[in-house]
Amino acid sequence: MSDRLSGAGTRSYSFLLLPHFTLLAYSSAIEPLRMANQLSSRELYSWHTLSSDGEPVTSSSGIRIPADSPINDELQATAMFICGGVDVHRVFDPKIIPWLRKLTNRKMILGALCTGSYVLAEAKLLKGYRCTIHWENFAGIRERHPDLVISQELFEIDRDRYTCAGGIAPVDMMLHLIRRHHGSDLATAVSEQFICDRIRDNHDRQRIPLRHRIGTSQPKLMEAVSLMEANIEEPMALDELSQHIGLSRRQLERLFKKYLNCVPTRYYLQLRLERARQLLLQTSMPIVDTALACGFISAPHFSKCYRLIFGVPPREERRRAATGHQLN
Repeated sequence: MSDRLSGAGTRSYSFLLLPHFTLLAYSSAIEPLRMANQLSSRELYSWHTLSSDGEPVTSSSGIRIPADSPINDELQATAMFICGGVDVHRVFDPKIIPWLRKLTNRKMILGALCTGSYVLAEAKLLKGYRCTIHWENFAGIRERHPDLVISQELFEIDRDRYTCAGGIAPVDMMLHLIRRHHGSDLATAVSEQFICDRIRDNHDRQRIPLRHRIGTSQPKLMEAVSLMEANIEEPMALDELSQHIGLSRRQLERLFKKYLNCVPTRYYLQLRLERARQLLLQTSMPIVDTALACGFISAPHFSKCYRLIFGVPPREERRRAATGHQLN
């Protein structure tokens, strides 16, 4: 799906700033748009800021940003992004909820940066969509909205919902959109201006510290994962891993199933494949050497496993990264 144009070929993006919004995420979304205009010598994108009452909004860093206008039913935009930050569940104005629902009736694309996804969830506008949010907020949003499909990806673009983890991930999401709208050459040129070594895509995941996913009450599980991460090239057998941490194989399997929702072998495989993807995209190491470095005994087996997880074989992944034609 491509977002519709407004005006004479210009896409207009609105950004609703919530109190204590993350300034980095906000600027990371706008700067690629600005640079796309600059490099193309055309107004491909325009943007303006909103606040619930039209007054300036103070970011989490204490910097105040003026709003161009308050929220209103006459908003004309290609897409509207909610910019969240600290304590989003306490600070957003409840009147935003019915306003967002009116925008959906007009078929406007709705997006969220950082914790802005929480507000879309509160408005019941993420049901049936894949979405993401900053990893620190996974537990809270899952507890309040257990029916949501929340991914660990940097960003999710699912039909008319664009959600992003925040931090510098909005750069990647906007580069992805620029590539979709105007081609890989412009997206690559923008990336190079920002000294980005590559454009991360929607298969790149947030690196979520394990302690935030399972808490600190499972030291044996954390020890097992640490051993896996330290033994990528020569993977440990499950029995050997169990022996090292002082649990039976069955006990270890129960821990992984309960807290990580998968068996240990599957988790270990995903760790190795994620390491392989980093090597493919960040080095010129031959694919067969990448396979060996990540504990695979043959290139065909590596390719089969890689495609199963990432949807594309390793050689094609590297080719697309090199040419800028990564998966949409």
